[in-house]
Amino acid sequence: MIDFFIEAYQKVPYWHIILEFIAFVFGVLSVWFAKKQNILVYPVGLISTIISTYLFFVAGYLGDMLINFYYSIMSIYGWYYWSKGTELELNLPISRTNSNEKLIGIGFFLLTIFVVFGIYKYFDYPIHFDNYIDIFASGLFFTAMWFMAKKKIENWTLWIIGDIIVVPLYAYRGLGMISAQYIILTILAISAYLEWKKNLNNSKLR
Repeated sequence: MIDFFIEAYQKVPYWHIILEFIAFVFGVLSVWFAKKQNILVYPVGLISTIISTYLFFVAGYLGDMLINFYYSIMSIYGWYYWSKGTELELNLPISRTNSNEKLIGIGFFLLTIFVVFGIYKYFDYPIHFDNYIDIFASGLFFTAMWFMAKKKIENWTLWIIGDIIVVPLYAYRGLGMISAQYIILTILAISAYLEWKKNLNNSKLR
């Protein structure tokens, strides 16, 4: 297993390995700060997503590139929003999606898949089996981001499913550190889901 990951980096530029490691560390830290509701989640996460956007662009993984670019934009917005000192997001109660929100989520999922697939076609990139998995995961992650902004507990379900899908995908692509990062993110997402579920159940008892 160790040889599998080492071999994948033999032909990779040294500075790309360094960038991937930085993205790995800052990506995990950003999730940790998110759990603590610390504003550092945004500048730290921004470093990770910008680096990841570049690495995925170079590798030709357009779905991953677009999702990380979207994360970068959202990080800039969130950083500005939190710097104003507003408590709106912190006071937003955890809840479950209603029927209308579920339909909107499905719409986001399908729209993301359509857009990412269209971009592959527009730039005339060959679409292999792993790219279809990438496109599917992109739809999950985009929808999860929207649910998270609304503090819907279903966001963690989508993160968990998406993370589990991309762990072997990144390992297959030779991105061992990013694959390991998503293993950690899966564990954190499961922990966050359980914590949110506990808070949601407690709020119903009040």
